Amino acid sequence: MKDFEYFPAGSLQEACSLISQYKDVGKILAGGQSLITLLRQKLISPTCLIDIKGLKELDYIKFDESTGLKMGALTTHRAIEKSELIKQKYPVLSEMEKSVASVQTRNWGTIGGNLCSADPIGDPAPSLIALGAKLRLVKAKGERTVPLENFFEDYFTTVIEPDEILAEIQLPPPAADTAVEYMKFSTIEAGIKIVSTSVAITVEPGSDVCKDAKIIMSAVAPVPLIAKKAAEMLKGKKLTDALIEEAGITAASETDPTSDVHASAEYRKELVKVLVKRAVKEAFEKAKRA
Repeated sequence: MKDFEYFPAGSLQEACSLISQYKDVGKILAGGQSLITLLRQKLISPTCLIDIKGLKELDYIKFDESTGLKMGALTTHRAIEKSELIKQKYPVLSEMEKSVASVQTRNWGTIGGNLCSADPIGDPAPSLIALGAKLRLVKAKGERTVPLENFFEDYFTTVIEPDEILAEIQLPPPAADTAVEYMKFSTIEAGIKIVSTSVAITVEPGSDVCKDAKIIMSAVAPVPLIAKKAAEMLKGKKLTDALIEEAGITAASETDPTSDVHASAEYRKELVKVLVKRAVKEAFEKAKRA
């Protein structure tokens, strides 16, 4: 790694000022789990790092019945996994976080850093998109809110501007008669994710009819992929086994995975069929009990 200047920010305001000053050559350092890897692989070469890890103002989990959940960008994966509030209100997040790397990584890595790294095999994004997440991006002079589904542009690329910092992840209150399910398939040897999916199903009260559906997949495209056709075919219909299986096939047809040392593109498509079918069934059953 090349030498670089190091600035430990004392506040979010100071961090915004620093990144505004060094936006062309600087990078934000949070948990460091993704950034350090990119530095070691020489995929990035900043001349300064702005450390925000110590900013307690970005480390929180708050919930309000009318406005929903707010998580600071520095909230660790482990904190989300263990939060009783999360387990009660958004259980899919707690379950999903259990599958994020190792306990050591979850203790140090942050939710904000994970999203900003835009790794196409990242775990949190699909479930957060299924839950309707938005991101609050701040800079020295202003802020904006971006739906998470519009945040990712390409491999390791997002819409965040060089002088912006991800400050907060926001989720709406849990929807009635709705459940979200997360499933993934990883290699046994290295624990590398091959495919994952998050499915949100809303049912008509007291029936087997799907009122709304979302299907999001990762590791099958440069960014989290929303299977719009597969979700649309479920809406307004009774969720029979035949329809659910057809949705899995349709979801697979919407993907464009690549082959690598871990799995072929064809194998990933087959996994999508299976995981989407299973996740839809599980979310459907949970939604009926919600």
